[in-house]
Amino acid sequence: MTRLTDTRPTDSEVPDSRGNRALDGIRVLDFTQMMLGPLCTQTLADLGADVVKVERPGTGDWMRKMPMFGQLVGQDSAAFHSFNRNKRSLSVDMKHPDGRALLLEMANEFDVVAENFRAGVMERLGLGYADFRSVRSDIIYASGSGWGQDTPLARQNWPGQDLLVQAMSGVMYNTGKSGDAPTPCGTPVADFAASQSMVSGILAALIARDRHGIGQRVEVDLFSSLLNAMAQENFAVLNQDVRFCRSVTGIASPWNDAPYGPHPTADGYVAIAMCPRDRLACLLGDPEIATMHGFNDRDALKLKIDAQTKRRTTAELLDLLRGADVWCAPVRSSEEAMQDLLDSESGLIIELDHREAGILKTIGCPIGLSAMPADRRSPPPEVGEHTDEVLEPMIGAGRLAELRANGAVA
Repeated sequence: MTRLTDTRPTDSEVPDSRGNRALDGIRVLDFTQMMLGPLCTQTLADLGADVVKVERPGTGDWMRKMPMFGQLVGQDSAAFHSFNRNKRSLSVDMKHPDGRALLLEMANEFDVVAENFRAGVMERLGLGYADFRSVRSDIIYASGSGWGQDTPLARQNWPGQDLLVQAMSGVMYNTGKSGDAPTPCGTPVADFAASQSMVSGILAALIARDRHGIGQRVEVDLFSSLLNAMAQENFAVLNQDVRFCRSVTGIASPWNDAPYGPHPTADGYVAIAMCPRDRLACLLGDPEIATMHGFNDRDALKLKIDAQTKRRTTAELLDLLRGADVWCAPVRSSEEAMQDLLDSESGLIIELDHREAGILKTIGCPIGLSAMPADRRSPPPEVGEHTDEVLEPMIGAGRLAELRANGAVA
């Protein structure tokens, strides 16, 4: 096996920008796809890590060609653009013997390997934790899956997909009104929860390696992460001998009393969270609201509050409630939320200049660091855009040409 030389820059070679990002010097070999893994590695990239995304020749990440609302942005999906900025793309055939050998050699130069294939896939490809660890003993190998690597649900071979995890975890059953069908969340909450668990696990493993000199495997999965997001509900089920029942009127949580959820106005909805009933009764001009209490009265109370909120416009109700320090907010569409951010020139929206799609507006990294903030360096890459840039300094132009000629590298 050809060994790669260490091309990490010395102190005298680092660019001026180095040191301005929290994860400068950390390199991530990224085999992730769809949302769980790519959102994790994008977060690391936003914080300064050099993330090299390994993609299959030609088609790349599956999510590239999954249109949102039947459309692509440039040549790729809006979903792909959302989770792959600040990365470089390397196009290698993982099933080709020389491609596999090359990727394992790259462990000498990379700190972290990240993947979120179905459990066992990377091992069958010869790219599992043990394979990389044989090359670099202190490698950090992060795996994300649907149900875990070796769990009862994983052994049943259920597809590890967000909607299915919502169904199996209880989230879908707990959402919506009792008379409605189980209601999925409007965004992939399991993918998001697992992606942030994966970020935390990788960062913890990096600290452990720095302090203790060890590498290790990091494992997260959609199911465990979503159960953790429901920790308070699951604690009640495990310890209080209760059965969750959704409310008839759509109170937002199956364990909260009213008010807790959206209430209709003359021209929209206002969400009210946990206001004392006597205060709400006074504000809305209905003394009976103060006399209704107890979990069993929650649907009747919700309807009583609705009858009063419908008499006011959204603006009028918000002025009334906010003036009395009641926790409330207008119920807005995604379009309204984004337009408000644009109008206020919020730093939450950043722009990226993409070669095919032009100027892309996207949500920036939510992590704020005062001394070494997240930044935007590059738009999402095209498939294999940085193959030569990544490999030639490592293996030389001649070896790269050989790999390209035999199909290992695209």
